[in-house]
Amino acid sequence: MTRILVLYYSAYGHIREMAQAEADGAQSVPGNHVDIRRMPETVPEAIRQSAGFFTDDTPVAAPADMADYDAIILGTPTQFGMMAGQVKSFLDQAGGLWARNALVGKVGAVFTSTGSQHGGHEATLLSAQIPLQHFGMVIVGMPYSFAGQTAKEGVIGGAPYGAGTIAGADGSLRPTETDLAGARFQGAHVARIAARLAGAFVTEEAA
Repeated sequence: MTRILVLYYSAYGHIREMAQAEADGAQSVPGNHVDIRRMPETVPEAIRQSAGFFTDDTPVAAPADMADYDAIILGTPTQFGMMAGQVKSFLDQAGGLWARNALVGKVGAVFTSTGSQHGGHEATLLSAQIPLQHFGMVIVGMPYSFAGQTAKEGVIGGAPYGAGTIAGADGSLRPTETDLAGARFQGAHVARIAARLAGAFVTEEAA
């Protein structure tokens, strides 16, 4: 059975919604086990409350947990045109996995939420893939076979580099059905590729 981890950080809940859609998509592919985990918060509780952060009871992951999965779908908000600091801090603690090549050959994918259409959406998706490539992961995006990303009606997120949503400058926008459909598509796409790679690896080991 292929094991898939949807791993995210979310301050206002947009990425949490997208994470569930990614997981739903991955679970729609037979033969997969999917877990949803969040990254630890680094913002003090008093600041979280004053800033209106949402309360998330999703279990917290540790960097070492990533080695137990065949695919990791990483979700991060966009902050100043790049991944959130909480995500960078989490990945920075995975040096031990990098040193022993524990993630080499596994599937990696990214999704994001951004305040505006031109607030660094694609920059975050692309730059968040860089550490995954340093880990030796196989990067999977959201190909144009998901036709929703070319829709002209309304404000939608996502790109060939991964699923996404536009939150609005005040965070009042929620993921659209197109955004969620894109996340489900990406989750299923990752699951199918991870299953093929895992199967090929098992065949190679047995040869």
